[in-house]
Formats: sequence, structure tokens, C-alpha cells
Amino acid sequence: MATAFDGYDLGGTKLANRIAMAPMTRSRAHGPGLSPTSLMATYYAQRAGAGLIITEGVQPSVAGQGYTDTPGLHSDEQIAAWREVTDAVHAEGGVIFAQLMHAGRISHPDTLPGDLVPVGPSAVRPAGQIFTPGGLRDFETPKELTEDEIAATIADFATAARNAISAGFDGVEIHGANGYLVQQFLSANANRRTDGWGGSIEDRVRFGVQVATAVADAIGADRVGFRISPANTYNDIAEEDVEELYTALVAGLAPLNLVYLHLMETSDRELTRRLRDRWPTAFLLNPLTHPEPTGPESLALIEDGTADVITFGALFLANPDLPARLAAGGPFNTPDLAKAFGGDHQGYTDYPTL
Repeated sequence: MATAFDGYDLGGTKLANRIAMAPMTRSRAHGPGLSPTSLMATYYAQRAGAGLIITEGVQPSVAGQGYTDTPGLHSDEQIAAWREVTDAVHAEGGVIFAQLMHAGRISHPDTLPGDLVPVGPSAVRPAGQIFTPGGLRDFETPKELTEDEIAATIADFATAARNAISAGFDGVEIHGANGYLVQQFLSANANRRTDGWGGSIEDRVRFGVQVATAVADAIGADRVGFRISPANTYNDIAEEDVEELYTALVAGLAPLNLVYLHLMETSDRELTRRLRDRWPTAFLLNPLTHPEPTGPESLALIEDGTADVITFGALFLANPDLPARLAAGGPFNTPDLAKAFGGDHQGYTDYPTL
């Protein structure tokens, strides 16, 4: 029987354990041109005891940015700065994937440079507000992507994946969850297209599958993961056909033999198990434990075969040595979520280790 503290072969990449750090936006890309900083290198290196680190969302293009001070992987300056991060993690024996995240309509003109505006599968304004350099703003109606712009966006993901490998990352994760661009294409309330990119479930999953195909072709499927969050209503997403939709998406992705599927659980454990059964390679799970953060009790999901790797979010913010603390049964620092986004080292690199 496998345990969380056993090593794991992730498509040829050796993980020291089956405990992963989930991707979490921290909004501290204060370097030139939204580049990572030395402080970010310290933050990730502190957490290199994870079997796998998945970075915060990284925009694959200028137009993909959603929030302030989030890093990119679309310029030489950013590639060079990320190299400091990956070198620091590797020096501590860690493995690190970059999460590629296009925010789509979850953005604002105040955040984007020049005359860029948020884009989406359809011109449907999401409910809610977003923090921008000018303060809290209502979301605006996005520009509907044209066929040519969809093709260019897919190409941007592939280019960013190549940039990630140039920056020393061990692989990438495509962000298909949490209401950002890939999930916007999946969801009928955000995607009201009537062409080959919307309408039927088959057409709504097409964008995600095409992004994954392009990225796998660019860097190899053994270095590409894909994250989903079925039935997640975050960022004004509504999915009424959840099981059919995600069964179709998994069926489209499975032949690519991506290195893993990463499921952020929002409701149905039985759906989680059914999708796991349909997935041919590694299955990563960020289990539903709301309102508490994922804790040590979730490690049993590896032992019973529900998942190959468990990903931890908030607990990794406050416990840079989380695998050691899990092995010791605690104690666990409490995350200071008031300092989770933006700022300096406080609530970032100043949490104590055992």
C-alpha cells in the first residue's frame, strides 16, 4: 500500500514524496516587467521539500494577465528571472512546474497595458469585482475572441511552455479551473458561441484540448499537467452538465497521455472517483475540506487509491516544511490570509520551520 511519504515516478520525474504544493496566486512579481524576484526564489526554495511544487498562475501572454503583480513567462526578462527560482528549488532537491494561467474575462483594463482589454469566449460580463492598480473595480464585458485570436492564444500557451523549459522548470500545468479562460470555454454561461468553439459539449471542450495538444507538442506530454475544478462556481461560472462535460473533457485529454490530471474538488467525491478511473496517468487531488484547509487526514486518500498525489494550498503558505510536519503529526502554523496577496516578506517567507 502506497503512503504519502513514498517516492513517486511522475512520468520519469522522480518525486521524493506524494505531497504537492498547490498553485496559489501571491501577487509579488515586483521585478521588472512582472518578473519574479529573489524573494520569490526564497519562498519556493523554502518549500522544496514538497514532492512537487506547482507555481502560482503565470500568464502566457501580456493579454493573459488578470490580477496585479502576477508573473509572466512571455519575455526574455521573465525567463531569466524564473531561472533564479528554479535553480533555487533544484538546489534544495525540489521539483517545480509552472502553472500557465490565462485569466480571460477575469481581468480589467486598469491592469492591462496600453489599450488591451479583457477577452473571453463570448462578450459576457462576469458578476463581481476585481482589485486593480486603481482600486476595486467592477468587471467589464470582455471582447469576444475571434478565430484568429483563439489560434494565437493557443500558440501563446505553447510558447510559454517552451519558455518554462528554458527557465529550468521541470514541466507545466495548464490552468483549466477556477473560472479562468479554459473553464470559461467549458462553461455555457460564459461561452455562448455558436461556432466550433461553443454550443455543444464537444465544442466547448475543444479549446482546452487544443491548448493541451499544442503544449504537449511543444515540450512533450510527460512534462504537461492539466488542472480542472468540476462544478466550481468561482468567478461567476455555472456548469449544469458537470458529469457529461468533464467526462468529455477527460476523454479528449486522455489520448494525449499528459503526465497528470489535477482535480480541485468542489463537491462530488463520486465524480472524482469516476474521473480518476477514466484517467490513464497520475491523478493529483486537492480534496474538498472547506471550511478548513486540506490537512493530514487527506493523506489517507493516497492509501485508499483515490489519488496518487495530494496537493495542499493554504497549509503550505504557513508551513514551508509541510511534508516534515505531516510526517511528525504537526504542529502546524496558521496562515495569515490578510498577508496572502501582495506585500513583502511578511506572511510569505517569515513562517517558522520545525
